[in-house]
Amino acid sequence: MPYLLLAAAIVLEVTATINLRLSDGFTRPVPSILVVIGYLGAFGLLSQVLRAGIPVGVAYGIWAGAGVALVAVIGAVLLGDTLTPVQLGGIAPVVAGVLALELGAAH
Repeated sequence: MPYLLLAAAIVLEVTATINLRLSDGFTRPVPSILVVIGYLGAFGLLSQVLRAGIPVGVAYGIWAGAGVALVAVIGAVLLGDTLTPVQLGGIAPVVAGVLALELGAAH
């Protein structure tokens, strides 16, 4: 169950970050509201993940790493951001690190 909460926290954080871009400096109300709701929800869920006993280094590492990778890919696919081969190559170790944290926590 804690990992389901962690996945939900990641989705909320990514949603908030993408809407931060769409808010145009908090001048557009709907994306601006989604930024606040997303970040509050993400931190609230992350606190519950920690309360459930997942170590902070594991939870935060997975949350931050997955968020960075997802935002980069979503930005490129949906928002027209540039994603160079070097940047794509940088996502691979981030994903590997997230997997290592998760697999290592299982032991």
